[in-house]
Amino acid sequence: MSISRLPLLLLFTLCAALSAIAQSPQRITLEQAIDIALQNNITLRQAENSLVLQRANVTSAQMDFLPNLNFGINGNRNTGRQFVQETLSYDDLTTLSSGASFNSGVTLFDGLRNINNLRAAQTSKLSAEENLQRAKENVIFNTASSYLSVLLNQELLKISQQNLDASRKQLEQVKAQVEVGMRPMVDLYNQEAVVANNEFQIVERENALNMSMVQVLRILALDTIQDYEFVTPGIDEDNLKVNTYSLPQLIERAMMNRSDLRGTEAQIKLSEYNLRIARGAFLPTVSLSGSLSGGYSDQFRERTAAGQFVDVGYWEQITDRNRRYSFGFNVQVPIFNRYNTRLNVQRSQVDYKNAMLELESKKLEINQEVRQAYNDYLSATKQLDTTERALLAASKAYETEQERYRVGASTLIELTRSNAEFVSASSNRVQAIYRFVFQEQLLNYYLGQVQL
Repeated sequence: MSISRLPLLLLFTLCAALSAIAQSPQRITLEQAIDIALQNNITLRQAENSLVLQRANVTSAQMDFLPNLNFGINGNRNTGRQFVQETLSYDDLTTLSSGASFNSGVTLFDGLRNINNLRAAQTSKLSAEENLQRAKENVIFNTASSYLSVLLNQELLKISQQNLDASRKQLEQVKAQVEVGMRPMVDLYNQEAVVANNEFQIVERENALNMSMVQVLRILALDTIQDYEFVTPGIDEDNLKVNTYSLPQLIERAMMNRSDLRGTEAQIKLSEYNLRIARGAFLPTVSLSGSLSGGYSDQFRERTAAGQFVDVGYWEQITDRNRRYSFGFNVQVPIFNRYNTRLNVQRSQVDYKNAMLELESKKLEINQEVRQAYNDYLSATKQLDTTERALLAASKAYETEQERYRVGASTLIELTRSNAEFVSASSNRVQAIYRFVFQEQLLNYYLGQVQL
């Protein structure tokens, strides 16, 4: 090889290596999938934004107890007839004036609305925190469920591939036996049909796997163009722990742990505070105010002891001659406001009653969810036992039928039926394992025990 071609070869090799790296699938574990979903989920991010807003509302409600402070400045140019002190007559003049002021006010009593407003803001923040907690639980549960669906379809695809390999080997055996006259030609046709049917099952399993992978990528908000590999967390079917639960205790635990229930209870407190705020509008409002101001005018004159008028400087006018202080208090007693206050009270009462009904509905919903999840969990535990025994029996039957067919004591139809039962038992066993894991997660989800 010439030296001039060496850099070109190295460049080609480097490009090929980079292309292979770029096309290699990205491996994602269950923990990584949950982390990605928590970072990318839009609903979760909206809940986080809502919590930030509620925290700001609490700060604003706290600041309402403090006095306000304002600074103002003004300037005017007036033209017209004015009285002139020096000449004791009216002349046409243009006057320039300006002023500055500080003013402050504080509410002393407003029917306890400021206190109830703070409590309402704190309760809204608590409700937002519970909603965020439940949103995280939803993301984790949905991610784990869809991830398990991918793993289940991967296992079912493996079973179908193994079945296809076995069918093809059986086809080679039947073909050899037909060629030497040990089997009729119809057995060859039947086995070819079995292989074709198994190939069709492979296509169906691949399609189901692709659909479940797309669902996971949608939850994770990842690019569906890139290839991904979902790592099996390693389910030890021999050490699956079946727990014994008490339904009343499960329901009681769910009532204690469910963040969405606590959020609904917070909504009741919020409605109660809003009702107090509405009723507070019937009471008087007492406030205190004060101000400091100063003014300047270019026509301002002072008479000296000699009887002459002299100009007074800007700062002297602002800080001394035209300086003013004021303090005061204000009491407003509501007498008639066109039925608005009473209407607001009625609306708040309806909101409070609806919040109570929502709490009752939520408790009933939790009760039903836990009961259904508990029954499904019991069903999944029973399927673990039955599918294990069925798979063991189907495996032995298939091995026996293979031996019988090999010595000519069985027909291909019987062998095919036995193989189909074995494949069905294998699929049922895998589905039972993943269904048990899923039902256990579902039960924990309805109990409010999802690990964050």
